[in-house]
Amino acid sequence: MKIQPLSNHVFIEPLAEEKTTKSGIVIPDTADKEKPIRGKIFAAGPGKLNDKGERVPMSVKEGDTVLFKKYGPDEIEVDGKKYLVGDEDDIVAVIE
Repeated sequence: MKIQPLSNHVFIEPLAEEKTTKSGIVIPDTADKEKPIRGKIFAAGPGKLNDKGERVPMSVKEGDTVLFKKYGPDEIEVDGKKYLVGDEDDIVAVIE
């Protein structure tokens, strides 16, 4: 199934967080219950329209790894796979 978000919506594949920190601290399984804040853009819309009716291009694209607001995007399941869907405004940074 092909997903094409509308306006400034994005579908994000959540990325699993590290189980052990760089200093060697092991993160317990109970920490996995938290919503992720890092993911990869799976699909992005064309951008929203401004007051003049002109399309404002998105600042993210498919394949970008991003940080997003913890409770900004909503969870959705498509063909058995979980995604987060939200607005471009839910994204706070692109990780390079």
